[in-house]
Amino acid sequence: MPPTEPILTGILPASLRAEQSGAVAILRLDRPEKRNALNDETILGLEAFFAALPDSVKAVVLATDGDNFSAGLDLSELSERSTVEGVTHSMMWHRVFERIEFGRVPVVSVLKGAVVGGGLELACATHIRVAERGAYFALPEGQRGIFVGGGGSIRLPRLIGVSRMADMMLTGRVHDAEAAYAMGLAQYLVEPGDGLAKALDLAGKIAANAPITNFAVIHALPRIAEADPRQGFMMEALMAAVAQGSDDAKDRLRAFLEKRAKKVTEF
Repeated sequence: MPPTEPILTGILPASLRAEQSGAVAILRLDRPEKRNALNDETILGLEAFFAALPDSVKAVVLATDGDNFSAGLDLSELSERSTVEGVTHSMMWHRVFERIEFGRVPVVSVLKGAVVGGGLELACATHIRVAERGAYFALPEGQRGIFVGGGGSIRLPRLIGVSRMADMMLTGRVHDAEAAYAMGLAQYLVEPGDGLAKALDLAGKIAANAPITNFAVIHALPRIAEADPRQGFMMEALMAAVAQGSDDAKDRLRAFLEKRAKKVTEF
């Protein structure tokens, strides 16, 4: 991995720290004493980071310090809110997580230890999820008398289905990393301690892609998948034309035809 250097130090709260290695930025949740529970300062810090991402960054790795990805909403800061205040608070989380999901660059997350409640909602806003064996996944909102508020009821059913999410919330069921991988919560499963290295490897490959293709995958693909098929086919055709018409695509195709680019082979 190329040397790293701190970035955006002036705009991030103490609960976050960021560094850059080549074209990859590494953002870390840094509240290990709180199992990286998410308070409003941290959520707004995530928004500030993705809003100010340097142009030289082509992919982001979301990692954490300590033994846990995130134990979810910091309940110590949960105060009684009016209905309007509760809606506003949830919509703030929606806004920030949407900036991650539909941001400028793909995001790879490293999941270990607790991936619980709001922490799981945050993970599901990332594009590639690497789970270490030993990670565990839960939605304890039902036992807390609350409901998901960070977009989980939208993103999780797309990954695992409504019935599995309902089971997690109604019964407090906890899934281990192997089960999470099998049901699609994570795309990669690695040994404890190997998550960051795997995420950096994947992010490096992503950063080397044509920017227009990365943009199409994170912005167009999910919208096409949810569209009426007739509309989806048209959006796909338009996006394909935009991508293949770029100078970058023409250069890459020429390199392949001239046998200067690698072919796809068995893994």
